[in-house]
Amino acid sequence: MVVEPARASRSETWPPLPFDAWSDTCATLHMWTQIIGKIRLARAPMVNHWWQVVLYVTSRGLTTSPIPDGQRTFQIDFDFVDHRLVVTTSTGSRTELPLASRSVADFYADVMAALRALGIEVRIWTRPVEVEDPIPFERDRQHAAYDPEQARRFFTALTHADRALQRARSTFLGKCSPVHFFWGSFDLAFTRFSGRRAPPHPGGIPSVADWVVREAYSHECASCGFWPGGGAVKEAAFYAYAYPEPSGFREFPIRPEQAWYSGEMREFILPYERVRTADDPDEMLFEFFQSTYEAAAERGGWNRSDLERPRTDDRTAAPHA
Repeated sequence: MVVEPARASRSETWPPLPFDAWSDTCATLHMWTQIIGKIRLARAPMVNHWWQVVLYVTSRGLTTSPIPDGQRTFQIDFDFVDHRLVVTTSTGSRTELPLASRSVADFYADVMAALRALGIEVRIWTRPVEVEDPIPFERDRQHAAYDPEQARRFFTALTHADRALQRARSTFLGKCSPVHFFWGSFDLAFTRFSGRRAPPHPGGIPSVADWVVREAYSHECASCGFWPGGGAVKEAAFYAYAYPEPSGFREFPIRPEQAWYSGEMREFILPYERVRTADDPDEMLFEFFQSTYEAAAERGGWNRSDLERPRTDDRTAAPHA
């Protein structure tokens, strides 16, 4: 007999995520995920827009999914339930490291040692990307915090964001990315595409070559996602933007009324706190993701009749045939 845990309170279902409370853990996890993401980058075949480098949300945390290693594969998982980093191979080998407070330098050394013990030899560029004043992983003793409770809250928020983004993605028939976690910017997102090429991106992202950014934004797109806090928008928030931003995008009537356009970020912002305390968080997020997409598609002249599936009110998967 399997005993299900008691249902969590509403506040735990959508946990508070004040940035001041988890900023140190956030900064450390950002660097840890960059290490793991760069391992995937070093081995995975190129896919358009760098989709081969991302992580994915699982029922326990984040995963690389299988990474090529000769005739076998290996996978690295962040388990935020039991607070372990788990490395497995397609030949049955397995090793684990505890997720606990320790420096990025120590984490990097331990991960590389664990891979070598499994016969996996991989080299990565150890300079972090998309951050100001990057510290190479092997020298970073500044970031060394891991609070299991804060990591659990982050993961719980990710699971809600993933569910909401998957629902929004289901209405689009055109070219569309998976819902995936970018370890450079430390956010969960998916992107819809019009089908047309975009003008070259101006670049200028910290510690990222402009040609890398231009590959990511080679085609017209509308992106939306979840940001867990820090940077220009300090507190956790949902966001949406278009590239290139069409005329009239920022003036488009966006839903819900709690959302706003940031001229500094050039994105629509919906604070996480407003969502988690709403009567129907999932519906609020669907309206945000849908209306901001409509802003990009309408103002950008997308061929919507060929790109969209009619919306239904059913939030569940289709019944079996």
